Amino acid sequence: MNKAITDGLVLNPPPFSAGLSQWSSGDGTPGSDTYAGAGGGVFVAADADFAGCLEIVKSQGTQRVRFMGQTPVQPGLYLRVTARVKCIAGAMPAVRVSGFAGTPQGALGGVTLTGPSRPIAAYGQVVEVSAIIGWGLRGGVDMVWPGATYGHLGIEFTGANGGVLRIDDLVIEDVTTVFIRDMLAQVDVRDYGARGDNVANDAAAFGAADAAANGRTVLVPAGTYRLDGDVTFTNPVRFEGRVTQPASRRLLLQRNFDMDGYLAAFGDEQQAFRKGYQALLNFADHESFNLNGRRISLTGPLDMQACDPSRTSFAQRRVIRNGQFQPAAGSEAAFADTVVTRTGTYAVSNPLQITNVANAASIPVGSLVTGNGVGREVYVREVNAAQGRVTLSAELFDAAGTQSYTFRRFKYLLDFSGYAELSSMVISDVEFQCDGTASAIMLAPDGIVFHVRDCFFTKPKDRAITSVGQGCQGMLVDRCQFISNEQELAVESRRTICFNANANDVKIRDNRVVLFRHFCVLGGTGASITGNHWFHGDDTANGIRVGGVVMTVPNVKTFITGNYIDNNFIEWTNEHDATPDYASQYSFGGLTVTGNIFTANDVAPWFRWFVIKPYGSGHFVDGLAVVGNVFRTIDGAIDRIEGVDTTYASLDLGRMVNVTFEGNVFNGVTQEVRNPLSMRHAQATLDRVWILDPDGWLPFQGRARVVESVTPEGRLLDADGDTVYEAPWTEAEYGSGGRQFRAVWATPVTGTVRARVRMDNPQ
Repeated sequence: MNKAITDGLVLNPPPFSAGLSQWSSGDGTPGSDTYAGAGGGVFVAADADFAGCLEIVKSQGTQRVRFMGQTPVQPGLYLRVTARVKCIAGAMPAVRVSGFAGTPQGALGGVTLTGPSRPIAAYGQVVEVSAIIGWGLRGGVDMVWPGATYGHLGIEFTGANGGVLRIDDLVIEDVTTVFIRDMLAQVDVRDYGARGDNVANDAAAFGAADAAANGRTVLVPAGTYRLDGDVTFTNPVRFEGRVTQPASRRLLLQRNFDMDGYLAAFGDEQQAFRKGYQALLNFADHESFNLNGRRISLTGPLDMQACDPSRTSFAQRRVIRNGQFQPAAGSEAAFADTVVTRTGTYAVSNPLQITNVANAASIPVGSLVTGNGVGREVYVREVNAAQGRVTLSAELFDAAGTQSYTFRRFKYLLDFSGYAELSSMVISDVEFQCDGTASAIMLAPDGIVFHVRDCFFTKPKDRAITSVGQGCQGMLVDRCQFISNEQELAVESRRTICFNANANDVKIRDNRVVLFRHFCVLGGTGASITGNHWFHGDDTANGIRVGGVVMTVPNVKTFITGNYIDNNFIEWTNEHDATPDYASQYSFGGLTVTGNIFTANDVAPWFRWFVIKPYGSGHFVDGLAVVGNVFRTIDGAIDRIEGVDTTYASLDLGRMVNVTFEGNVFNGVTQEVRNPLSMRHAQATLDRVWILDPDGWLPFQGRARVVESVTPEGRLLDADGDTVYEAPWTEAEYGSGGRQFRAVWATPVTGTVRARVRMDNPQ
């Protein structure tokens, strides 16, 4: 910056050859003595050292030579006054720059008016003096004049009188550029040895510049700077150039810790995110990495563990927030599934492994496993190529022996599967715009409390969130929206799933899910599913519907509360059990379904909202509450709300325990269900033995196992029309399938009773 150029300021005074009337022997203000009058000065046209100069005789204690013009002084302007003088006879004085600091109100007091003094040591010796004048108190400024608007500038001689002195033309110049870096509070890495040629290692220079900055901004000028070392900036940094750095090295921008800061450093948004995420794991002063609302286009799956190869596990809370990820245009091949088919042996005694797998090294960790006897959402957790062994995320229900398996590896925008363990990672306010090209997130094999909140998962190709092991323990999915890539397909043709979980204690809250095959497949226990809306229908008349929430273990210890369950059903299985027949383990139980809205339209009468599907024989229900829900169909009624899928086995209806269906509302349902059931029976013909039939009112068309009471409504009459005062004894589980019960009286009677019967043993 040079204000003499940019603002057109006139700084240099006229030469002495132009006349001496503008040169004062006093303070330079109007009315002071000039060298054209009483000052006693003469112009010397020819001098061996000066091309025209002023000659004076020192006759005062402080002899001044001041330009009487007003030289501008203003904020941000720094002036250097330079004079060359010599003594040719008489006493030799000292010389220094001096001036009058002026304001519109007069002289500015309390400021330094002189520069450094220099003695004249010999006749004919040319002595140069200079001083810098400006508003700012900066290093190198000799005369600090805050508030001054002009100055009368020049020099003065001190010391003995009588010397004959010659003075060259005074030079006043704008030297603001000397202070630009300091004015901008900036330190340049080049001043500390940085080369910026992408060859030299500039890491040490960057560190030295940061150490010197002391709160100022560090400038990285144009160039490419190779940093083969860890670099931490504790001061703000401004990148005009770019940096390169190996994956094993870290760049910490403590004052620019966000996506914009790292994008400025690396230029490439993928590399910027990698290095920002790496820094997030290694910087205790920040708990989150802000994407600054940016969309980051990925040319392929992002291996999150490879961002910092030194870490294979991490267990401190960190947050990635406020941005969007999407596959880059033309990246379809990079996100294409890897599909491998191999033969292997499965044994129920070793239920989480497939052995004798030839060329197991070709099977990617994280692959979905399909084959005969393989349940839904079983993934490859680990591969031991040397031993030909594949470790699974869940057991297989009917795969004993040797057979062919297909291993399909989906590709994810953010893939955390390279970690051995990852805990307390949070993804917040991020949209995964998958475009039908990529899946969104794959979790680490182990870890707890992976939290996804306020995110959008838009058109994932295969999965939104996948767990290949126990990294979903305590997972939280809150207030997210999942939009399918298969909305135009009929339900039975869809294959995309929002997420799966293999571990316990997941919390699924306040999400909205649109037209997937399944909302979730849960292989653990202790889930809380509340406040969600998932809808999975289509426009097909009498259309097929599939499970929205699929639970793959029998004793789930789970509640499903306050959800809107739209055109799908709750499906409860034990497909992740290598020995699915009931032995001594817990059977189906521990589930509470309360306060939900169930709706369906354009479905066949055999559609059910709650389906139990045993994969082995002998199972029953021990602990189920379906309470306070609303069931409603549109465009056609269904037979009933609940059912058993007997593809593999049925339930043992004679062992049902602690089953409650009550307080529900039914619209468009032909057969309502309740348990316990309060039913009314009218006996028009005399009989000692009344057969009471719940006629489908009991859940799962269960047996009439427990008769809690039989109470007359009005009079019981014998053959003579007399009132009979007696109580019957009851016989439960009577008739075909034990679905009826008997009330037996001492004498034949007619009348009406209210009976309370259960299809379970309430214990």
